[in-house]
Amino acid sequence: MMAAGEAKGRRLRTFGGRNDLHIYMILTDDWFTSVSHTEGGEIVLLTVRKGLTQFFESGKLRVRVDIAWPYTAEPDGMPDEETARLIEDIEPKLRRIMEKDKLAILTGNYTGGGQKDWTFYTRHLPSFGERLNECLAPYPTLPLEIHCEEDPDWSDYHEMLALETDDSDED
Repeated sequence: MMAAGEAKGRRLRTFGGRNDLHIYMILTDDWFTSVSHTEGGEIVLLTVRKGLTQFFESGKLRVRVDIAWPYTAEPDGMPDEETARLIEDIEPKLRRIMEKDKLAILTGNYTGGGQKDWTFYTRHLPSFGERLNECLAPYPTLPLEIHCEEDPDWSDYHEMLALETDDSDED
């Protein structure tokens, strides 16, 4: 049960007789996965985080960072066991270091077709780069390709999010 003056992600405080609404952006761990295929028939899994409305409406995370990791794929397009273990080791650390103070938010990722992709939205690109290097320092050099661009409307995220609706329409 919520206390008076509280709502999910919001708290109403009174200061000197006036009411101020403070918004607390709550980062969810609510995801959906969509399955697709490359033109060559390889599997591609797209995983997208839901519940990020407060983050894109805040206008603070304006730069999209796409990190691509091409790998040698198994016949189905998925990574081999060694690469899969490395991805499974790196991904939670990457999320943790970027999201600890909401410097950046992981909004989605693709796995398959010979490549792992992560999509983040960040508020400060130089700090993002520093943390990325810090996170990856213990690992062998990876063949990462990084693309950054202004996306204040989160258009890429909304395109990914629309896939959940498209998938549910087919059921």
